Amino acid sequence: MTSITKSKRFVIKVGSALVTNNGRGLDLSAINEWARQIAVLRQNNKEVLLVSSGAIACGMQRLGLSIRPSAVHALQACAAVGQMGLVQVYERAFASHGLHTAQVLLTHDDLADRKRYLNARSALTTLLEYGVVPIINENDTVVTDEIKFGDNDTLGALVANLVDADCLIILTDQQGLFTADPRKDPAATLISEAVAGEPRLEAMAGGAGSSIGKGGMITKVLAAKRAARSGAHTAIANGNEPDVMPRLADGESIGTLLVAQTQPLAARKQWLADHLQLTGKLVLDEGAIKALRGGRSLLPVGVRKVIGEFERGAAVACVSPEGAEIARGLVNYPANETRRIAGKPSNNIESILGYIDEPELIHRDNLILLS
Repeated sequence: MTSITKSKRFVIKVGSALVTNNGRGLDLSAINEWARQIAVLRQNNKEVLLVSSGAIACGMQRLGLSIRPSAVHALQACAAVGQMGLVQVYERAFASHGLHTAQVLLTHDDLADRKRYLNARSALTTLLEYGVVPIINENDTVVTDEIKFGDNDTLGALVANLVDADCLIILTDQQGLFTADPRKDPAATLISEAVAGEPRLEAMAGGAGSSIGKGGMITKVLAAKRAARSGAHTAIANGNEPDVMPRLADGESIGTLLVAQTQPLAARKQWLADHLQLTGKLVLDEGAIKALRGGRSLLPVGVRKVIGEFERGAAVACVSPEGAEIARGLVNYPANETRRIAGKPSNNIESILGYIDEPELIHRDNLILLS
């Protein structure tokens, strides 16, 4: 895994099954061991951010629940109880190595809003400058169905993009990505290295997570695809492997490495690409799709239909007539005005609306092409 050896900034994600020893309570020995390994990385001048699941699972254990609740308010209660124990354990574990930690809880809204995105980025990079290890989790206590990331694999990728990390390490209770589910297919073989985003990987990674966690291998593959957009490689490995973090950082082949081959996107366009919740859709004609793929802005004349309600400056999806997402960007007009100028030449905007803000519906500088 020589691609990792030059990495300086790491985001390391540990899952619920590992943190809670498959739901039996916080695994203190495992957490202490990860803290020791991260201390080794810090001694080698590596920067580390830790994305840790486990608050809900810890809360379930403390409250005597064996099955993960489905109701949002019950999950919020579990998270509130569990987060207390989780942060205390991490603080003690890292303090024994002379390292300070910081608790950072995020929701999708923190990254969907440009100002809050920049604030989160500044806060995390400043913590790294101080030599602190941020302990990051989704803010499950206040999260709702509309704003939740859905799993901490996705959160890990978003954090990697947010701070321009070189490498995302996803630690799980599996050895890595296999050609098929090894629990069901004895002929399945481990994929030691592949390119992040290869379509075949998603087919190989199908299947749900455990009763404790929410992800599964598919969320890890998708996280690697997302992290690759900012140039971050992703390693998926067993968190119980001895010295797994330092060995990966040294380039040893452990688990699966999904290599990023694309050039990192500019920060503003990366932010657009990372929007998990969009407020509307613009259905484009073939001419507009060709123009976007040619690096041009989106003009009103190329819009067939406007779906949803949104304000000026909102992030919207640009889709084909069949519904495939082509691009996303920041729209210059609210939904009600966009409907009025859709399909019309830009030189008609002023006569239709009574004013003209921009001749483009979405300027190419505020647009990211996805396919």
